[in-house]
Amino acid sequence: MLKLLILQIIAHIMSDYFFQTDASAKEKNENGFKSQFLLKHAFITFICSWFLSFDINFVFCSLTISILHYVIDGLKKNLNTSRFSFFIDQILHLAIIGLFVRIFNQYFESNTIWNIPIDIKWLVIILGYLICLKPANIFIRETLVAGKIESISDTSAELKNAGKLIGILERILVLTFVIIGKLEVVGFLIAAKSILRYKDTNTIKTEYVLIGTMLSFGIAMMIGLVIGKF
Repeated sequence: MLKLLILQIIAHIMSDYFFQTDASAKEKNENGFKSQFLLKHAFITFICSWFLSFDINFVFCSLTISILHYVIDGLKKNLNTSRFSFFIDQILHLAIIGLFVRIFNQYFESNTIWNIPIDIKWLVIILGYLICLKPANIFIRETLVAGKIESISDTSAELKNAGKLIGILERILVLTFVIIGKLEVVGFLIAAKSILRYKDTNTIKTEYVLIGTMLSFGIAMMIGLVIGKF
């Protein structure tokens, strides 16, 4: 059950973050059921879910997951007035995935198409690195919005994209060092970045970036610690 759950979370991350552009996600959130991307997104969700289940009989659960995903995303337009809409959306998606993995485990007979044994720890590592890429950037952004943290309005698009790349690289490094047990290197990275940021005379900008940095490092470290439990 745990292996299937991890695979389904990976499928969710692939469909919701990597197979969906920021522009299509924004259009979908603004137009709801009238979105030109919503049906396509639901189909991609179904394909990712069924393929990564590696089980022919999971098709019915994948279909239901994708239909409910379609409904939730279609209704998200009504939640956009809330600062917490992103978190409500993701909690609902993950809860549905967990529910149908449990239903499949209890009421369906497995018919796997790939009998190669997969170590759960390697699946968790893959999941961890995937989270450290695009999902973590969006989580940090939405956390700042939910916390009413003032954004940096005078930052160019190029610098914002550079910041995203820096965040991805630092999370990959931190996660890798935590997995291999080199926590002292993580401490050095945090100290080095903090010193560089505090040289900026713009207090608001410095505080904004440091909050994002702490969230970024915290996400990577927590993922690394969870991986260490497997």
